[in-house]
Amino acid sequence: MMASSYNAKEEDGHHSGASSGTGLSKNKKPDNTAFKQQRLPAWQPILTAGSVLPAFFVIGLIFIPIGIGLYVTSNNIKEFEIDYTGVSSDSPCYNCAKNFTWNTTEPCVCTVNFTLLQPFESNVFMYYGLSNFYQNHRRYVKSRDDRQLNGDLSALTDPSKECEPYRKSGDVSIAPCGAIANSLFNDTLVLYYVDSNNSKIEVPLVKKGIAWWTDKHVKFRNPAGNGNLTLAFRDTAKPVNWAKPVYELDPSDPDNNGFINEDFIVWMRTAALPTFRKLYRIIQKKSGTTPTLPNGNYMLNITYNYPVLSFDGRKRMILSTISWMGGKNPFLGIAYITVGSICFFLGVVLLIIHHKYDNRNTSADIPS
Repeated sequence: MMASSYNAKEEDGHHSGASSGTGLSKNKKPDNTAFKQQRLPAWQPILTAGSVLPAFFVIGLIFIPIGIGLYVTSNNIKEFEIDYTGVSSDSPCYNCAKNFTWNTTEPCVCTVNFTLLQPFESNVFMYYGLSNFYQNHRRYVKSRDDRQLNGDLSALTDPSKECEPYRKSGDVSIAPCGAIANSLFNDTLVLYYVDSNNSKIEVPLVKKGIAWWTDKHVKFRNPAGNGNLTLAFRDTAKPVNWAKPVYELDPSDPDNNGFINEDFIVWMRTAALPTFRKLYRIIQKKSGTTPTLPNGNYMLNITYNYPVLSFDGRKRMILSTISWMGGKNPFLGIAYITVGSICFFLGVVLLIIHHKYDNRNTSADIPS
């Protein structure tokens, strides 16, 4: 009894001394709630053969048919591709590639002949493709002025410093500024169909409708003014590698000229990989049952304005149809088939193991 009283007084004295020396100590104990005390109900699934095996089989049975459908749809897309870089001496564009000079008044023209073995129905899309061109380089991607491209008058005469070294030409601001705009793809492609009489029939190529709607009507705008683009861009200079200023990209069509030129807009949407393709023209479907591009002989006339050999690049022209899933790309179908097959195979293996060892002795008794 005396010991208990002594211990209580000693404890009280200890607490009073601590309180007088440091003040009231802060209680760091969490609140007594279900959340802070980790007493919330939780789902803790117990994985058994009866729950895991059906999941493997269901995933396999769903993914494999989807993959087959995607793969067949991709293979039904018709695509034709030709390289016109002019690397080898027997290429029709060899001389153009070898003797290329910037901003020449007489551009080199070459012709590539090819044959389509099967007709192309519905709308046909013409792309140009580049290889070993790194549009995804960090400094290249940043080398633009979105305010200028949106028609901001102040950015037109004072572009962003991100555009360096293609920001100014002397003391005059460049419009559009930056490395992306300066490297605009400017080959001209004209397609001809050669009939049985060896007569050339030009295939009509639609140059509008190739850019994203949001890019055309939201992100890219010409400077506000009286509608005269020559006056709007009078205090600016053309990009270094351009043969003509931005207001002469398509002077015959005011809705496709200046910053809202669709070839320019398509180029300004940078690619993620060094080998890419961009939409160049659309060949619209003909009425009736006539194929858009019948099988037979064709000629591709190329005005060779874009050099690529200096960085070991390649240029291609691609003709392609599309489907509900887009262009030709078998990867997604192969991925679905692969994942589905692996799941189905694992399901079979685990089912065999389960049946083989399911009757094992689970008794804890030690045999005598």
